[in-house]
Amino acid sequence: MKETMNTFIQKKPKVTLALMLSFFSIILFLLTFSNVRQKQLHLQEGQPAEETIRANKTIENTAETENKRQLAEEAVVSEYTYQPDYKDTQVGYVEKLFQLVDEVNSDFAKQTSSATTTDANSLVEAKVAALKGKFESVNENALAFYQGLPSVFYTEIFGFSTDDIHRVRDEATTIIEKYMEEKIRQTNLSETKQSALYDVQLTDLSSDLQQSVRYLINQGIIVNEFYNEKKTEEQKAAARDTVTPVMIYQGEIIVREGNQIDSKAMEKLELLGMTKQSTSIFPLLALAVLIAFQSVLLAYLIIDRSFSEKLRLISLFALVMIASVAVMKLFQLFYNEQTSFLPQIFPVAFAPLILTIFCNRRLGILGAVMQVLIAYFLYFDSVGTTFLQVLAAIYLFNGIMATMVQRKRLANQAGRAFVWIILFPFIFNVVMVIYQGLSFTETNTLLTVACGLLGSGFSYLLSVGLHPYLELILTDDSDLVLNELSNPNHPLLKELLETAPGTYHHSMMVANLSANAVAEIGGRALLTRVACYYHDIGKIKHPNFFVENLPNGAENPHNYLLPEDSKQIIFSHVTEGVKILEEYHMPQFIVDICWQHHGTTLMTFFYVKAKERNPKITEAEFRYPGPKPQTREAAVVNIADSCEAAVRAMGQPTPEKIQKFVHDLIQGRIADGQFNECDITLKDLVKVEKSIISGLGSTFHSRIQYPTLKKTEEEKA
Repeated sequence: MKETMNTFIQKKPKVTLALMLSFFSIILFLLTFSNVRQKQLHLQEGQPAEETIRANKTIENTAETENKRQLAEEAVVSEYTYQPDYKDTQVGYVEKLFQLVDEVNSDFAKQTSSATTTDANSLVEAKVAALKGKFESVNENALAFYQGLPSVFYTEIFGFSTDDIHRVRDEATTIIEKYMEEKIRQTNLSETKQSALYDVQLTDLSSDLQQSVRYLINQGIIVNEFYNEKKTEEQKAAARDTVTPVMIYQGEIIVREGNQIDSKAMEKLELLGMTKQSTSIFPLLALAVLIAFQSVLLAYLIIDRSFSEKLRLISLFALVMIASVAVMKLFQLFYNEQTSFLPQIFPVAFAPLILTIFCNRRLGILGAVMQVLIAYFLYFDSVGTTFLQVLAAIYLFNGIMATMVQRKRLANQAGRAFVWIILFPFIFNVVMVIYQGLSFTETNTLLTVACGLLGSGFSYLLSVGLHPYLELILTDDSDLVLNELSNPNHPLLKELLETAPGTYHHSMMVANLSANAVAEIGGRALLTRVACYYHDIGKIKHPNFFVENLPNGAENPHNYLLPEDSKQIIFSHVTEGVKILEEYHMPQFIVDICWQHHGTTLMTFFYVKAKERNPKITEAEFRYPGPKPQTREAAVVNIADSCEAAVRAMGQPTPEKIQKFVHDLIQGRIADGQFNECDITLKDLVKVEKSIISGLGSTFHSRIQYPTLKKTEEEKA
């Protein structure tokens, strides 16, 4: 079964990756969908609610909005337009009337002085007729005013003396002018006229004169403030527009558990469509699209990786996210309005932190964001509430902060990791409490802050505690594995010590030099040290063909071989070493160091000898097959390996000789392009040079030659 699966994976890598992403998406969907699946509610007005019912969407409550708009419209005061010039117009009509009366009286006074006396009644009728004849010269509005006066007024006015006529005029204009200065609407016209007529009674005029004044007042006082329908409608429209629509927000509590469902609650539920038996599939559809989109993003982020790397990254991302969502769901099961602080305990920083350290920072950020988005679906019943908005903000901040740590063991960066994972999230949690206006004296607030701090602490402790074991599962070069491989009792190291003791000692020396130098440039010192233990393991196949393993005084076997044959034996220690390491399933990094520790350097000694025999020999034939160092650690081993061997071969290595040799070797390797394929910098090389010189100087320092005592003659005898 295992062989069949491996064959399938090798033959169809794309299908394998697609199946893995699909399986991951299905599990994530199954973990979440029950929180999103809407329940059918059996609701009836007057019945107690079996559970707290929240709005399933944000919608306008149109009925309530219209009620508010009507109230705002009714509160608008009607607009009226005041016409102050009506006073002068009405007074002018009265004054013009009496002017015409005076003219008629004057005309008739001239006529009566030269004619016989006529009957008084006939004279009055004649005057009235003459006055009406003069009305033809006035405008339409004045004519309407005059025609509105009763005929008896004209009959009586011409029966008064000139002084009485003027008294009637003066009183009438005074009272009309007084009341026409006020704002008179149709609604208070009668009341105003009554007040004016009451003023007439207070005058010292005779009853006949008062009656004439009343006629004029009744006609002269009119409406001077009119209802402005257009402006009023504009004001009402503006009032309606200022009314904010009444909204029912998603997550808003419509009715609490145990409370009676009243008519208003039923109206809201009907508006939300929650009284219908059918449920919406859109939340489930949104969840499915989100999870599918997550798989697309994950695939895109690792598109340029090798198949094995893609397999590893997808497996780790899926494992971490499924575990994270499962724990989040566990906290959600115990959440209610009384325990709103519980979700803060969720170690939200753990997943982004693990993904950042074991994958890369981009996958860590993706994990942090997806946790927040999935939380919206897990807490679907609380969507639209302040609780979920604050929780999402805290989850997002904590997750992003976790991706800020360096991609190395937390134990090696405890201080900075504490700041990113615990301190900054704690401060942000306090900020959110202040933002909500919560009191720090309330128990629930203190629990929220404490649970947030507890969640950050869990993230930190889980990451520190599980890191070695996750490393053991997810990588082949965990510290646990490296510690085991560095044990001198490891079978390969024991065989190396027994078969090639010189090479064993050389490997230990190179390990010390390389590890110290790698530590100086911030590389993986322990991994480099262990890789150096095994970098020359291939020499156990032909130990005596390497000078460090020859006993003192032994003849060098290369003296009896052609340079080409010697070259093949020397070259073989790399290829043989790789075979041995792969047989023992060594970490890939150690295998790579074995491949790369000579790069494509020239085997100078045998090249020169071969050149002497055959000038046509080229350098390419005597260069190691490579590859060149691909990492900074491999570059350091490349330098340390050559330096240790060369300095050991020096007759009397002085600090000056060592310093010059190391410097020249590094410059030569740079010129030879040995470091062109790794990311080591010139600044790094300066640090490496100082470290290796210091290490070699302390190892191959000059020793004092102790004198020997000369034997006396007696001792000789």
